[in-house]
Amino acid sequence: MKKRIYSSIAIVLIVALMFVLKIYVSDYFFDAFFAIIACFACFEMSRLLTKIGFYNYQLLAVLFPSLLTAGNLIGIFYAGQTGDIYWVLWTILIDVALMILVALIAYIFGLLRRKSTQNEIVVRGLNISANKFAFKKALNTLICFVYPSFLFMFFIFINHIGDLPLSKLAGIDSNVSVFMVMTALIIPMITDTFAMLTGSVIGGKKLCPKISPNKTISGSVGGVLWCVLVAAAVYLIFGCVESFAPFMEVFPIWAYLLIVFFGSAIAQCGDLCESVVKRRAGVSDSGNIIPGHGGMLDRIDSYIFIAPYVMLAFLIFAI
Repeated sequence: MKKRIYSSIAIVLIVALMFVLKIYVSDYFFDAFFAIIACFACFEMSRLLTKIGFYNYQLLAVLFPSLLTAGNLIGIFYAGQTGDIYWVLWTILIDVALMILVALIAYIFGLLRRKSTQNEIVVRGLNISANKFAFKKALNTLICFVYPSFLFMFFIFINHIGDLPLSKLAGIDSNVSVFMVMTALIIPMITDTFAMLTGSVIGGKKLCPKISPNKTISGSVGGVLWCVLVAAAVYLIFGCVESFAPFMEVFPIWAYLLIVFFGSAIAQCGDLCESVVKRRAGVSDSGNIIPGHGGMLDRIDSYIFIAPYVMLAFLIFAI
């Protein structure tokens, strides 16, 4: 328990430092922070898939978030330079094409190294052709590209959301990115914390006993309600700051709380999604890099779907 508390304090301090650096130095510190997290999470996801029997190219999985980060930053830069509101869409489509291209290259690489591929098949104790194994290995690597890498990397867009042409058209300055990053980080944190507290106090029927036996329906509902209440308080506090007034005009409190409400539910879905993978792999934690918490993937599972959701919600209301 002490390890968990100390780790939690360390995480909060690191995130707080990232916000200070973002506000007073540069947005790129958060970019590096998100990229490093994604690399560790992809490493753990690769290992989980291997335990299940979904063999993959671990090195590619680990390095791919760095490639996505660079690509997204280039896309954001050109969006700001050209003023083209569709550059974000083009960047996302390029990301998708890049994932498919790298997976295809991995497949071809497996075919060209047929002898090495056949040796791996023997070591794994499989009864499968080299062509089929190379294809499945590339496809499983693509899974790592999508989850968690591609989805989590939407935090890069959120981190620079104030620099996008759509934000400028809506009359929102760069301060919006501070609030949006904070929102995306707070939703899962508050939901997880109060879901656990509410569930332990009230108890009751299990939410998904076969997937995550400790989660209860009361905890799930409590997590959502408390998340909305905390978000309302955060909104009102930031509403008193003059520099955030343009954001409040675009996002009235009802719209913001609606985003948080559904975001809280989505965060719990992300948690359950990783639980399915861990159950299939026969492990309780994705790793042990964070004392008392488990792996990096265990810490960000609720954030993986939140990142694209918050970005999409912003685009809908900003338009």
